Amino acid sequence: METLVLAVGGNALLRPGDKGTAEEQITRARQTAEAIYPIFEKFKVVVTHGNGPQVGAILLQNETSKNVVPPMPLDVCGAMSQGEIGYFLTRGFYDVFEEQGIDKKISVILTRVLVDENDPAFKNPTKPIGPFYTEEEAKKLAEEKGWVVVEDSGRGWRRVVPSPDPKEVLEKDIIKMVIESGNIAIAVGGGGIPVIRKNSIIVGVEGVIDKDLASATLGKNINADKMFILTSVEQVYLNFGQPNQRALGEISVDDAEKYLKEGHFRKGSMYPKVLAAIRFVRRGGKEVLITSPEAVTRALDGETGTWIVP
Repeated sequence: METLVLAVGGNALLRPGDKGTAEEQITRARQTAEAIYPIFEKFKVVVTHGNGPQVGAILLQNETSKNVVPPMPLDVCGAMSQGEIGYFLTRGFYDVFEEQGIDKKISVILTRVLVDENDPAFKNPTKPIGPFYTEEEAKKLAEEKGWVVVEDSGRGWRRVVPSPDPKEVLEKDIIKMVIESGNIAIAVGGGGIPVIRKNSIIVGVEGVIDKDLASATLGKNINADKMFILTSVEQVYLNFGQPNQRALGEISVDDAEKYLKEGHFRKGSMYPKVLAAIRFVRRGGKEVLITSPEAVTRALDGETGTWIVP
């Protein structure tokens, strides 16, 4: 049975208009599981996920209550989000597994990801986290709290934090052990907790790693065969949102690289997904699928999705 890295996007837990309550996120996790459960019968699976909205909310809670309890640094907030989201996914997935007769256990693995302490990302924050704001709200928060804020892909304004490039998943052996046993690992949550090596000691650093790039790194570390990146659209498009937009079906990694360099993909949206796919295939992966949770079974039948192949 082939090994699959399954990277689920933010819409697996939150959709536009959601408030972000625990009940909403567990329901969304269940809906995602209902759409994708056949995957768990076909592959040995490690599930990865983002944490942008959740870690942003945790930071906001820290900021609001800092005069009552000590606020936690960003790496600790990332660890908190891994437990929270892992629990939501586990609740939703187990409900569906019970209904479908899937006899697999799920293990949520607190995951650290090694980065370079000299990564230029630490001086150039780019990773959006937390809720969307109007331009006026965002600039006021930036002035009051010292945040860096940017406009995010036409959807509103958000806080941005450093997003260093992932080098190695430190819990890779444990993750591999879980999936080789026939069970499911939920790991590299929110791109993993960013850490550096200082005099042979592992130290957490402030940042949020992109979950798709971290998933590609995990794929290399465990010699995964395939990677599926689940997002809010069925396919990747050239000239997205323009009258001449064109859906991509199966494309070579060389073409994917060409389109990336031509600027077809937005930095805060499809760009990291396509870059992650390129890295995964270049490092020996068989193929990458980019599609939505609802379309994944049709994509496996060759009806939709964007496939990036060697």
